[in-house]
Parts: sequence; C-alpha cells; structure tokens
Amino acid sequence: MLKLKEIKNNAKKYIELCKLIYKDPRTPKTAKVLLWIAIGYALSPIDLIPDFIPVIGYLDDMIIVPVLLYIAIRSVPKDVYIENYVQILRK
Repeated sequence: MLKLKEIKNNAKKYIELCKLIYKDPRTPKTAKVLLWIAIGYALSPIDLIPDFIPVIGYLDDMIIVPVLLYIAIRSVPKDVYIENYVQILRK
C-alpha cells in the first residue's frame, strides 16, 4: 500500500506532467480543453453531487477530476507524453 508521502509525490509529478503537456504545442486542443475542465471542476463551488450529501458528495470530486485528467493525458500522442514524462523523471 502506498504511503501518504508517496501519494503526495506522485500527485505532484502528475500535476507537473499535466502542466508540461498543456504547454507543449503538439498537444491536441481536446486534451487542453479536458485539462481546463478538470481544473475548473476541481475549483468550482458547483458540483454535480452537492458536498453536503455524506460521503458521496466528496466522492464525485475524487472520481470526476482524475478521470478527466486520465482521458486528457491519454488523448495526447505517445511521443509527446513520453518526452514530457522523461523530463519529469530527470528532475
């Protein structure tokens, strides 16, 4: 099982990867739009399922945002993904 510190480090790397992919001119517009939607949904006070509903209210944020990020990353060409991923690993 991953420790909290490992999860934090992985999340930082994933966010950095999203930034690099967004800045790359070879990234398709659909991926950039999905990244913006994920960021907007995470920061928006409006949720599909309100947070005052116990457990489920917070789960939608924890599911929707990572799924949007995953789809955005998967819509990027492999060479762009790999180049940016290697940059992160070198740091």
